[in-house]
Amino acid sequence: MMSDGPIPVIVNGAAGKMGREVIKAVSQAEDMKLIGGVDLNPDHNGKDVGEVAGCGPLEVPVLNQLESMLAYATQESQLGVMVDFTHPDSVYENVRSAIAYGIRPVVGTTGLSPQQLQELAEFADKASTGCLVIPNFSIGMVLLQQAAIQASKYFDHVEIIELHHDQKADAPSGTAIKTAQLLGELGKSYNPPKVKEKENIAGARGGLADENIRIHSVRLPGLIAHQEVLFGSPGELYTLRHDTSDRLCYMPGVLLAIRKVLELKTLVYGLEKIL
Repeated sequence: MMSDGPIPVIVNGAAGKMGREVIKAVSQAEDMKLIGGVDLNPDHNGKDVGEVAGCGPLEVPVLNQLESMLAYATQESQLGVMVDFTHPDSVYENVRSAIAYGIRPVVGTTGLSPQQLQELAEFADKASTGCLVIPNFSIGMVLLQQAAIQASKYFDHVEIIELHHDQKADAPSGTAIKTAQLLGELGKSYNPPKVKEKENIAGARGGLADENIRIHSVRLPGLIAHQEVLFGSPGELYTLRHDTSDRLCYMPGVLLAIRKVLELKTLVYGLEKIL
């Protein structure tokens, strides 16, 4: 039985760039209660999660054991939520563990394979436990994707360029893959060939996604997260671009997801499904 109290939230990947922003946002949300931070970096073990995030002491320690934190969260009277911004190598097990404990995962880590997503969806279904997997928490990115869907009615040629900081582990980004999937679901194939192409350097034309859409990934220091969708037709180029200048832009979406995941009984993929 859910009480009317604040939502208990665990932040997994608490010392990472996104984790720190989530800690600040959750600690300032009146309807949420930060109950734990988990991070595998030994430098932060036992430290105050608020001090690590740079928002002052919150009297919540950073631990390096997710399982013990999930077990602790089950003792709360209100349903708990785990926000995961960790690494593609660990996110699958993190989500399975959370669902097993009845803690609702909100996942911002990208890199889950379609098979892993399917398995997690089945696991969530069996447990009747809500789970949100969101490649991009930005409202602006959802609007870009919706604009791309509209543009696809009029253009047969499209390519995607995504640009991220050099500490991003997976390529292409989950957001670029999701954008290609959305365009690929519209019942048409793109980029009919005009010549027989030859790559003199493997990968020069990018990776091939759904319905013959190419995705190009750039990784450089100085970038945060950026995406362009380029539509071309004879005599014109239509460019949609979204730029992130501060990770603060993701926080309204993260807080919305924390609230919405409690209403779900299954896995839902994409911010646009809960807006």
